[in-house]
Amino acid sequence: MTLMGSSGAGKSTLLNAVAQTLQPSAGTILFRGKPVGGAGMPTSPGSQRQIGYVTQDDNLLPWRTVWDNLMFPLQLAGRPDAAAIERAKRLLEQVGLSQWAQHYPHQLSGGMRKRAALARTLVYNPPVVLMDEPFGALDAETRAQLRADLLRLWQAERKTILFVTHDINEAIALGGRVVVLSGSPGRVVLDRQIDIARPRDPELVFKAPSYASHYDAIRGCLRSAAHA
Repeated sequence: MTLMGSSGAGKSTLLNAVAQTLQPSAGTILFRGKPVGGAGMPTSPGSQRQIGYVTQDDNLLPWRTVWDNLMFPLQLAGRPDAAAIERAKRLLEQVGLSQWAQHYPHQLSGGMRKRAALARTLVYNPPVVLMDEPFGALDAETRAQLRADLLRLWQAERKTILFVTHDINEAIALGGRVVVLSGSPGRVVLDRQIDIARPRDPELVFKAPSYASHYDAIRGCLRSAAHA
């Protein structure tokens, strides 16, 4: 699902509440039908490794190599077993960083750092992944490649992903649903199912027969919400 809305609508706040790095003042957060967080409940950031979080910054540890960054969450959970190490190797290959495993973050391009951060989030296999405008600061070509990478990884992993973006094309290309928030107070003003068949090519998604209707509906809602 992709999440849109003007600045201040509460997109990042919602992600932080789901990740349980922020306690909501009201309501309950359900995971697989069971309450895992909410007003008055103790927080458990990451919900016991069930939720991964990719922020706008890659947050790689600069003194660790790409491989050691990947190993870090596994080491926090205990000694990685052979299956976990094999998964890490496979993820590095899937994001195109196998040859860069022994390099440090400062030796990587911005896009490569984002790929490393994504692989580090996926390495402990969380069923839910939150992504807060992870590609926003990148150039258009790198961003396009990372969209394709993310779709390919989703096709292989089939995880639940909540992806925040300000780009309508990106929202349509990636999401099975697009939800638009409006601020003051924060509320859902659009919840639209995206019926474009998968697998999708994010560079060609605009050719889908229903693309224009999705784009116009989302753009109109965003404009209305901005002036509400």
